[in-house]
Amino acid sequence: MAYLLCFKLSACPSIHLYKYFKINQRMYLKATLIFIVALTCCGIWADAQPASFAPRGIGGGGALFFPKINPANDNEFYISCDMSQLFHSTDFGDSYTQLHFSKLAVLNVSTYEFTSNSNVAYCNYNDGNEGYPVKTNDGGNTWTALPGFDANQGGVYRMAANYNKPNQLLMNYYGQIVISQDSGATFTLVKQATNNGAGIIMGGVFYTGDSIYIGTNEGILYSTNGGTSFSTMITTGIPGSDAIWSFAGAANGGTMRFVCITGANNNTYNGIMPWDYYGYATGVYTMDNANGAWVAASTGINFSNDFVMYTAMAEHDVNTMYLAGGSHIGNEVILKSSNGGNSWSHIFNTINNQNIITGWQGYNGDKQWSWGETAFGIAVAPNNPNKVLFGDFGFVHVSSDGGANWKQAYVSNSDEHAAAAPTPQYGFYHSIGLENTTCWQVDWESPQDMFACYSDIAGIRSNDSGKSWGYPLGGVAANSVYRIAKTPDGTMYAGASNVHDMYQSTRLKDAQLDAFDATGKIIFSHNHGAQWQPLHQFNHPVFWLAIDPNDTNTMYASVIHHDTSIGGVYVTHNLSDSGLATWTKLPAPPRTEGHPASIIVLNDGKVLCTFSGRINGNSFTASSGVFLYDPASGTWADRSDPNMQYWTKDIVLDPSDPNQDSWYACVFSAWGNANGPKGGLYKTTNRGTTWTKLTGNQFDRVTSITFDPQYDSVAYLTTETQGLNYSSNMNSANPTFSLVDSYPFRQPERVFFNPYDNSEIWVSSFGNGMKMGKLSAVAGVPVFAKSSGMIKAWPNPAGHILHVDLQGIALKTGLVQVYNATGQEIRRINTKQKQVDIDTRNWPAGIYLVSCEGYLAKVIKE
Repeated sequence: MAYLLCFKLSACPSIHLYKYFKINQRMYLKATLIFIVALTCCGIWADAQPASFAPRGIGGGGALFFPKINPANDNEFYISCDMSQLFHSTDFGDSYTQLHFSKLAVLNVSTYEFTSNSNVAYCNYNDGNEGYPVKTNDGGNTWTALPGFDANQGGVYRMAANYNKPNQLLMNYYGQIVISQDSGATFTLVKQATNNGAGIIMGGVFYTGDSIYIGTNEGILYSTNGGTSFSTMITTGIPGSDAIWSFAGAANGGTMRFVCITGANNNTYNGIMPWDYYGYATGVYTMDNANGAWVAASTGINFSNDFVMYTAMAEHDVNTMYLAGGSHIGNEVILKSSNGGNSWSHIFNTINNQNIITGWQGYNGDKQWSWGETAFGIAVAPNNPNKVLFGDFGFVHVSSDGGANWKQAYVSNSDEHAAAAPTPQYGFYHSIGLENTTCWQVDWESPQDMFACYSDIAGIRSNDSGKSWGYPLGGVAANSVYRIAKTPDGTMYAGASNVHDMYQSTRLKDAQLDAFDATGKIIFSHNHGAQWQPLHQFNHPVFWLAIDPNDTNTMYASVIHHDTSIGGVYVTHNLSDSGLATWTKLPAPPRTEGHPASIIVLNDGKVLCTFSGRINGNSFTASSGVFLYDPASGTWADRSDPNMQYWTKDIVLDPSDPNQDSWYACVFSAWGNANGPKGGLYKTTNRGTTWTKLTGNQFDRVTSITFDPQYDSVAYLTTETQGLNYSSNMNSANPTFSLVDSYPFRQPERVFFNPYDNSEIWVSSFGNGMKMGKLSAVAGVPVFAKSSGMIKAWPNPAGHILHVDLQGIALKTGLVQVYNATGQEIRRINTKQKQVDIDTRNWPAGIYLVSCEGYLAKVIKE
């Protein structure tokens, strides 16, 4: 007698209850009943979520701001990214982690303010608006808003904690500097701006004992009573036409010394950013012992070429000073004085990488030094003047010997290139966690060959299954590559543009999207993305490509321009003619205004498309939504829910619907005239005739959804600021979503499963590159939610050979998996056949589960 049971299951924490059953022929039915009751109570075992995500990519590429080094450990520092992540290194840039977005997201003006209490620190939180100051009392695990923050003053531009007095904090609004003596519970005014147009700039703070010195555009503010009161120092030496912009100080023995950088009054205001460097600085000055006399200290500085912006000193070295900024040729500039400012020398020597160990940026490298361009602040270890680092438009560089030698700190040390030699091109690099660029798509050309679409760095490729990444050999020449489509012969096609961040909140207006775009084009590759060639030049951004599954000579493209005679969906029917292919613009769908987004060509030849948001003036237009094109009639149908008319993102097919009548639409909430929150995930089962919102008010903005290729009920949902979310019951009328805690970044863009190993999940993001998660053997036992009786297996109990009949299943992946009672996968078979035979002679006695395409059969072995 054979026993076989197929289950319709939803979500259970564990299958370890199996092992409590002593399996034999007579007890099997009783065990089965107990098992079914247990499953009824608790669903199935572990949800299919990776326990961790590993960074993948080429390292760097995006802006990194205002690093801070721990006074107690000069190997530890934090550095902020304008894409909201705070990177943390404890080995001086050999590797990085990042704070989970649910704990702390940061701004480009955020700094991590250390204190002598390792549990206490301050920072500036990115809430998606102007931000607000926060504090941690548990070493960064949790952060709370400072009660004394005054939102009426706007955001915080700078913060400076007193390391030796953890309760003391200076803070800079646009027009005020304030101080707290009680950890931010309350603040008192230090100085109100005299000129509200320029504001008041806290250019630097030096704490020493009970004395506090603040360099501002209104002079030096100082306190000698621990911050109880402040005065403005009377000074000489700086012309009245100039103002202090950046300030640092140090004290040792009987000497205290300040250094500052000045700019012209009419060019100086609170909020100047690092990229405003060109021609800004007018002077460098020093002052000894707070005597009020500024002395010009610019020997060795050519202000026509050396556009210094930031200065720094170690707290106890009055002779060593650093200046950082940009130059007239667009390279980073770092200068050093070892004699208290009497003379300066250039110490970051980029010509031939004279004293710099490089990654992929460098002299004659994949990117020249002009990519980093200028320093975004500079940090010196407070207790070690030889430890210095800076960020820029793409990278981190560090020195441990006072700038005599420098090294990259954004790729693995094993990949770096020797100093005093040009940087080789087209190398491959391993990520060390400093991924801060936008990735749009991850694509596989073979088990080893991959290509990833990016903004800013365009596209990168891997030939070792994603472990290391490098640039294509040529032919891309664009800021952004948005989408890959492939024909069955392996030819890759890519949509490209010089406009980055497409359809994000800063890229919805005509001024950014309608300008002539010399790299708005389609390119193609015959060798896995190693080399690219031009296919067609549109001179406007190409955001999406889709190939007709019934005619691979037909491809559709989303081309962006608000003039609907230019922007819209284009089609070619002779794709194989490459550069000679002819392109025709389809008529504009109703309501639309030239902002096409995602495209899917359905099996019946109809074309499903979303159009994304457009802002005209300061208002969204009702030009977005979901549309269906019929090539037979040449007409579009508007299939949008009213909530989709302002800012729709991806459209995704329901994989459990072979008729392709069921779709998921991903929607962002707009603002202004869009009338309230409309964002979320919507589903239709009748091709857009009616829609149901599945997520209620849980999500404000949803970008995309991706289904597990093996299990139709499992999906990953991406959001703008609410992280990566997961559902194991997508076939339910009311699916539930929960945060994937192991993914740390707030704005994942899309999720991709490795087609050659479905246990690998790759997540692209808006600003945090790629991350890869691996489903473990236990956690990888996913959700089964299909009807029973589809897999037949005999004999059961199994003999030496188990025959598995798959006649009732439509094979998509053809993956057959066998799990033991602990949830461990013990056998994996890829098949195109409707019957497989499995050798069971080495199986221990127990219960086993056989799965294929989401269906499950239960087998025993005695």
